[in-house]
Amino acid sequence: MANGTVKWFNTQKGFGFIAPEHGPKDIFVHISALEHAGINQLDDGQTVTFDIEEGRDGREAATNLALA
Repeated sequence: MANGTVKWFNTQKGFGFIAPEHGPKDIFVHISALEHAGINQLDDGQTVTFDIEEGRDGREAATNLALA
């Protein structure tokens, strides 16, 4: 699992980005990942752990989210 910090998450749009602790590229996070984890919301600056998978569009996406 990777660690990171929520850069921003827009519940109305249903997505946001996580800045990983290691690595230069921000990781996309979709609202479905929150729903699967039982998380109601992500706040800017919140620390999370997550796995990274390739999304349907080919970009890296966070999955298996947990609040740290």
